[in-house]
Amino acid sequence: MSKRYDDVMSLSLRRGFIWQAVDIYGGLAGFYDYGHLGARLKRNWEDLWLKYFLSLNDNFHLIDTINILPYAALKSSGHVSHFTDYLVRCGKCSGSYKADQLIEEETNISAEALSAEEIDSKVEELGIKCPKCKGTLGKASPFNTMFPLLIGPAGKEKAFLRPETAQGAYLNFKREFESLRKKLPLGLAIIGKIYRNEISPRQGVYRLREIIQSELQIFFDPNAIDKEINFDEIADYVLKIHFVKDRKKQKVSMISCKQLADEKILPRFYIYYMAKVQQFYLNELNIPIEKFRFFELSEEERAHYAKLHFDIEVDLETLGGFKEVAGIHYRGDYDLKSHEQGSNQKMTVFLDGRRFIPHVIELSFGVDRNVWALLDTFFVKEERTIFKLPKQIAPYSAAVFPLVNKDNLPKKANELFNELKKELTVFYDTSGSIGRRYARMDEVGTPYCITIDYQTLEDNTVTIRDRDTAKQIRISAGKIMPFLTDLIKGKEVIK
Repeated sequence: MSKRYDDVMSLSLRRGFIWQAVDIYGGLAGFYDYGHLGARLKRNWEDLWLKYFLSLNDNFHLIDTINILPYAALKSSGHVSHFTDYLVRCGKCSGSYKADQLIEEETNISAEALSAEEIDSKVEELGIKCPKCKGTLGKASPFNTMFPLLIGPAGKEKAFLRPETAQGAYLNFKREFESLRKKLPLGLAIIGKIYRNEISPRQGVYRLREIIQSELQIFFDPNAIDKEINFDEIADYVLKIHFVKDRKKQKVSMISCKQLADEKILPRFYIYYMAKVQQFYLNELNIPIEKFRFFELSEEERAHYAKLHFDIEVDLETLGGFKEVAGIHYRGDYDLKSHEQGSNQKMTVFLDGRRFIPHVIELSFGVDRNVWALLDTFFVKEERTIFKLPKQIAPYSAAVFPLVNKDNLPKKANELFNELKKELTVFYDTSGSIGRRYARMDEVGTPYCITIDYQTLEDNTVTIRDRDTAKQIRISAGKIMPFLTDLIKGKEVIK
């Protein structure tokens, strides 16, 4: 791992963002816990994601589905047959590794599309040895990464921990379609845990075995979807895309949505949601454009169900370059048709005089990866150490301090704190010098610090300090709530 990774993780551990689970017993590989600040940051990201994506259509809704799925459902979905990675084992220490990951770490080029024979050839060509003991690696073999379960006291019913949240939406589609008055497009969003038995989770929070995923499955009539989106709204918007055809040249294209549609490079509905996803990252999360891109997967690389597949990647210095944090997948009618065949339950709908199985476009996000992307992107270590997290999702919106712990200042500070916490997430601190308290809040990403001092007792004004610039202004305590709200929304700045 890089020096920056160590710095970010060190601060995350010290301040209460994230750490390896069960660390008092030496840790559990591929499992991480969120501390009090990480849990707040994660929840704020999830709330922002829900607010943004559910607002795209009045018929997009949040549902919550089970974590254990029966064998039959996952056999129909293709996971029993296709949810596999290639593993290689060391002949010396018996260590197991994800084969394509070893090749990618060596070449910095995606190896997901390689067959077992191609992996074996590449491992030999590159001279890749066991990362642990430098022993010789064996032949690549398929490994299903689902966690199997047996249900009931007799253990007769086979099941799995769910490998993705998407199946919950497909299994509940027909009931939701009926209860929501038979309208398309219909979006079903799920945020929850998924489980993948990763062969060698060696990249911190990037590759986990217990994962939090947020997904929006959008069911639509393929003959009518272009009428349901406002393409004119995004026609001139420019997307940043790394196409498959440009991989060898390492070329990234800046191309307008209109050009993509006019030249029939991608379907209009797919372009529309690409634009909305890019706007989420650039406008809502404040990810710099130079750190963002869409990355097209080839036919060999993409999942068995995907007709189109673009990953959303963010340049993570802690992990050595662009890494996948989300994906947009056009799944066609594969999922509903597969469950219709497996369950013998009709998944067709009748709309506009036609009977058909809806198609699906999936917006899929790794919550843990996105949280880490925020910590990586907004960590600044210069004269001060700061997490310059987006203000609307920082763990605390503001902190309130009495300048000193005497002369009625704590009482006045508590009064303001109790008033602010009715509407905002606010922290109160009296420990240490005011400078140390500012530094602690900088390190946890709190955008604004409010200090009650002796002038407050005279004229009821307080100081507000900006995390990023360290600039301060005085304002009447009676006006602090609306002003602070406008600051967080970006409608005001401290000059």
